Amino acid sequence: MKKILYVDLDNTLVNFQSGIDRLGPEQVRGYENDLDEVPGIFSKMDPIDGALDAYRTLAAKFDTYILSTAPWKNASAWHDKVLWVQKHFGFEAESVAYKRLILSHHKNLNRGDFLVDDRDANGAASFEGEWIRYGTAPYEDWQAVTEYLLKRA
Repeated sequence: MKKILYVDLDNTLVNFQSGIDRLGPEQVRGYENDLDEVPGIFSKMDPIDGALDAYRTLAAKFDTYILSTAPWKNASAWHDKVLWVQKHFGFEAESVAYKRLILSHHKNLNRGDFLVDDRDANGAASFEGEWIRYGTAPYEDWQAVTEYLLKRA
């Protein structure tokens, strides 16, 4: 039986800054402190280097899901996150991410062995399994995360 692995989207699989960089001044106006609430911002983001290959590699060894939070005040974010996963992993039943996207403000309610997430927000710090804080030592990049997790598969 495979262990359960959850992987966050924003700043873990997805380069959030790449979406911000594509916003025009008119889109930023009124959202200066809440750029995640800009309608459509999540459709503009690129994957983090190595993230897609790492997810595919890990999905072969783990029961793997994408576990993300979408801003409550940005309804397009919920839609755009699904489209992002479909665009980068495919929407066919054979895709490693097919129907494996969970959007929740309470990540700690999901049962599993590992959670890769860059922040302790939305229940990540209270996750019952092992929280792997992406982007911090010793998990600075996807190579380090993948090597660590493959030893625990």
